[in-house]
Formats: sequence, C-alpha cells, structure tokens
Amino acid sequence: MRNNYKTVKGYGESEILIQKSRFITYVERAETELQAQNFINNIKQMHKVATHNCSAYIIGEHDNIQKANDDGEPSGTAGVPMLEVLKKQGIKDTVVVVTRYFGGIKLGGGGLIRAYGKATTEGIDAAKLVERQLHHLMKVSIDYTWLGKVENEVRNSSYPLKEISYADLVEVFVYTKAEEEAKFAEWMTEITNGQAKMELVEKDFLEFEAN
Repeated sequence: MRNNYKTVKGYGESEILIQKSRFITYVERAETELQAQNFINNIKQMHKVATHNCSAYIIGEHDNIQKANDDGEPSGTAGVPMLEVLKKQGIKDTVVVVTRYFGGIKLGGGGLIRAYGKATTEGIDAAKLVERQLHHLMKVSIDYTWLGKVENEVRNSSYPLKEISYADLVEVFVYTKAEEEAKFAEWMTEITNGQAKMELVEKDFLEFEAN
C-alpha cells in the first residue's frame, strides 16, 4: 500500500478565453475508472452543444489506469497534454474534462497543446491539491489517573487526536504515521510509566494541504 500521494482536494472548475475560444475545465477526484467515466459523461451532458469535451484521467496506486481523449481535436493535441499535466505534477486518482466552445480562430497544433495544458493547470489550481498520508489509528487504553497528562501531551504533539472514549478505562485514539508507530509506542510508554496498553485499530489516510 502506498504511504503518501498527491491528489485533488475535490471538485474544481475554471475558465479561460484563448483567441475567442472558451476553455472550461472541470476537475474531480476519481478512485475508480467508473467514477472517472461517470464524471466525464456528466460534463458531456451539461455541454451537449460544445465543440469538444476532451478528457484525461490517471488512477491507481501505480498509475496503472491512464486515459486521454481528444474528442475530435487533432490527435495528441488535447487529451494527451492534459494527461501530461497530471503526470508532471505527480497527481493521482484525478479526472479532468476541458470543454471547448470554438471561437472561430484556429490555434494550430502547438496552440492547442498549450491551451489544453494551461486549462488543465488552472482547473487543478481551482480544485486545490492535498497530500494523502497513510496513518495508523492507535487506541491507547489508560487508567483515568493518566488522562490529564496523556491528553495534554498528545494535544501538544504532532500526533492528531481523533477522539477520547470513556469506559472502565479511558481509550485515547491517536493517529501516527505508519513509519512512526514504534516511536509513538515508546513515547507513550515513557509518558505513562509503562501503564498504557496500545492497539492498532485501523489504517487510514489523512489529508494535508500540499506544498
């Protein structure tokens, strides 16, 4: 399983005008090919009379699903440059559609490549990027006498606190990066003089603003 990867935060939309042609970009996260295709089809339904609805998507842990569609533009001038933007930025699990309304001025092959590349970049900027980091959710079971110290230490640490459950013992649920689980366990043992019991509950991705 991948530990960290970059993708879009969610839906994004932008529009640019180049030589009187409108380029409207739609971006969304897609973790399956079906999600990507449904998104593309929805945009096509919205813009049935558009000159072109070009698309590209890249999906999978190893980018094993990559598709580009020129939708009537000269071969290699739309979908491929859109896909290249995703690849160059290292973005995964993302689908992009650029809708073009022709303005009467032909852009030529090079002009189209630049236009679709720019439209894609601006759409991604609108959607915003996040880095998804694999974390382990740890359950720390302690006696109530340790609650104040443990909660205070966790809240002042880099480990995200998910929740605290109150039962016979207090259960503190804390996220730690996958590679820092042993370090976290050692730290928690030190804080509680060995009185804490720790258990891995699940593995999940947390999202942080991408640099």
